Amino acid sequence: MALQIDVISDVVCPWCYIGKRKLERAIELYRERNPDAEPPRVAWHPFQLNPDMPEDGVDRSEYLERKFGGRSTDIYARVSAVGAQVGIPFAFDKVTRQPNTIASHSLIMLARDAGLQDAVVEALFRAYFVDGRDLTANETLSEIACAAGLSKEDVVACLASAQARQNVQAEDSQARSINVEGVPFFVFNRRYAVSGAQDPEVLAGAMLNAENETPSANDD
Repeated sequence: MALQIDVISDVVCPWCYIGKRKLERAIELYRERNPDAEPPRVAWHPFQLNPDMPEDGVDRSEYLERKFGGRSTDIYARVSAVGAQVGIPFAFDKVTRQPNTIASHSLIMLARDAGLQDAVVEALFRAYFVDGRDLTANETLSEIACAAGLSKEDVVACLASAQARQNVQAEDSQARSINVEGVPFFVFNRRYAVSGAQDPEVLAGAMLNAENETPSANDD
């Protein structure tokens, strides 16, 4: 059976974008060490870093001032340096709006059934952190999701769906019920959990440990 990887994240978390890059490298290491294994299955799950964010978001500079005071420049300089090491050209200066992420997460959940989660997650990360696009605007979200492969009809219906938002809230609550307090948070075969954007060696080791300790279908 293919290794199951569940990733709990938020699209406005820069460390989650970095964690995605590190996970991609970790999967390469895993496959190098276990060449006969099926490719791992990766599923992305929602976590809202700012669950009380207004639906139309807030001004980014005001948000940073409230959260970090005068420390945001130094904090994001460090994040940018780490991002550069994994090939992410963060452009925090382009971001003007801090969004509520329920709509983004609803599109990621929609992409699960279409087999397009990785593409949609990557597109949303890039749109926000590299291009500085406004993820509070449905038109922008629709453009991003459709460019990643989702159908326009499905995207429009999803963005208008109260049920889709309720599903995001339910999965967010489920993550908190297992004491997820920060993201990214990785779970391997529902047995091993790793918190934070750990190095690829750490993530690959967790994959192998989870696989080796997971009972097979033939075990009694």
